[in-house]
Amino acid sequence: MGRAARPTVYTVADRAQVSVATVSRALAAPEKVSEATRLRVLEAIDALGYVPHGAARSLAADAHRAHGLVLPELVGPYYSDLLLGYEREAATGGDAVVLALAGGDDLAAKVLRIAGSVDGIVVMGASALPRAALAAIRELVPVLGLTGGAGQGLEVIGTRNLDSSRELTQHLVEHGRNRLVFVGDPDLAEDIQARYRGFCEALQPHAPEPVRVEPSEAAGVEVAERLLAGELDADGLVCANDELALGVIVTLTARGCDVPGDVAVVGWDDVMAARYVQPSLTTVRQPVADLGATAARRLREHIAAFRAGQLPPGPAPDRLMTSVIYRRSCGCTSDPSKEQEHR
Repeated sequence: MGRAARPTVYTVADRAQVSVATVSRALAAPEKVSEATRLRVLEAIDALGYVPHGAARSLAADAHRAHGLVLPELVGPYYSDLLLGYEREAATGGDAVVLALAGGDDLAAKVLRIAGSVDGIVVMGASALPRAALAAIRELVPVLGLTGGAGQGLEVIGTRNLDSSRELTQHLVEHGRNRLVFVGDPDLAEDIQARYRGFCEALQPHAPEPVRVEPSEAAGVEVAERLLAGELDADGLVCANDELALGVIVTLTARGCDVPGDVAVVGWDDVMAARYVQPSLTTVRQPVADLGATAARRLREHIAAFRAGQLPPGPAPDRLMTSVIYRRSCGCTSDPSKEQEHR
């Protein structure tokens, strides 16, 4: 039996009942089509398993020497460190990095858009990709996940979350805090979900619902205002990242609230500002630049094996270790320079 014909932009247009030009716009400039049309095109792409043919041509010709990197955003120090680590490692192999920013419903469209211009793709939050679209892309270029949990048979490059979060929460309990609240929305990212799970494990059998906010400094300011207004009853805040924690600390201290006397605050990431804010921030250090470099290095291995028709050499790399960094914002009277690594 002959091999089934590969779906084309024409078959996608026919299934979605739009023009070929509209399909192209929906992929290359989704803001130029209506939301209903964009979703109809994406549904057709998912159903047909369509990937732009440029991906196949680039593999055959070895023309691109480029990695695709798909991130939800670039705001904040976390993403700048991640991108720096990735680009440095990619450059050692002579590869460029094609960056795409995508969130929510745009993820599949952005991955499809760059698939024809790169030799492999690393996607943060890859578990959100439609199964059929992901399978079709992986027929043409290797795809790795970045952070979060494994799913859909994807190899995921990430860091440890659960153990450090549990230890951080338990440390606050040992400081006598008995009204702890987790700040951050676990539904936004699998890493935040794991941090909340560690928080809950430390507080078994009862743990409060999280304060569901975006992991941003502005959201931290809002949480601090709620605390000051009496809308939030807590003597300790376990924040999903340092941006949230810094927004909380700066706002509370500016309004005369004693941190950690009135409320302890801890974060996650150990950004540079964490050690200079007053009081200095207890947090979890994760090697973000190393995370980016590891993803680039592993994708290079996948690309080489893919071209040779082989499985990637060696086992997938272990999740990178994280370290709890104890400073003053948790209630320690001095910076104990104490780290606990979790492998």
